[in-house]
Amino acid sequence: MLLAIDVGNTNTVVGVFVGEDLVDSWRVRTDPQATADELVLLYRGLLGDYRITGVSICSTVPAALRELRRMVVRAFSDIPAVIVEPGTRTGVPILIDNPKEAGADRIMNTLAAHHLYGGPAIVVDFGTSTNLDVVSVRGEFVGGALAPGIEIALDALASRAAQLRKVELTAPRSVIGKSTVEALQSGMIYGVAGQVDGLVRRIRTELGAHATAIATGGLASLVIKESETLDHHEPHLTLIGLRLVFEKNL
Repeated sequence: MLLAIDVGNTNTVVGVFVGEDLVDSWRVRTDPQATADELVLLYRGLLGDYRITGVSICSTVPAALRELRRMVVRAFSDIPAVIVEPGTRTGVPILIDNPKEAGADRIMNTLAAHHLYGGPAIVVDFGTSTNLDVVSVRGEFVGGALAPGIEIALDALASRAAQLRKVELTAPRSVIGKSTVEALQSGMIYGVAGQVDGLVRRIRTELGAHATAIATGGLASLVIKESETLDHHEPHLTLIGLRLVFEKNL
């Protein structure tokens, strides 16, 4: 059984694979202040009777990764572990100006997207930020676009505008909101869908080909029904990438 851990800025997604099958998964809050001892207790509680035989990790939070390394040494010292970082064999050529700038999660998404759907492809990851990652026909990471995530944008509005407040993230009755709450919901859901559709169309034009667009991330389900360009929804794309990179490094 493979334990896959994707540490994001807001949430950490944890999955257990038996072969190619994801048999269980959890989403927990990322706490950069958590110690290795606290993480040992957390993962022992989540895993229960699962007998882990390998660990694969990627992280966008350096402080959290440091303690996670210590946790792996304590709890999984006798099994193989892969931590995705510069120098790790991923099989993904990184064709940007500074390859070290590419987040490990974006590389895992690229690897999984090409494995599942081929290329060219566009991965739209709805998380703390909204990432659009472009995958070539050959499975190369060729760049992309970054925008504020839905919750980040909503928090910014609530903190900077006295008359506005945080609202439940759900689609309103219509695009024309009949209340402040509905107007905010419209701007967040339909606005982000329009933003993503515009970027996907521009990327396809620049590529000169119809690239498959894959939605992933914790907030993807809010937008995908309203989008005109997203072709597939794969909520566990990063975990699949972690499984693939573990197999490459065995």
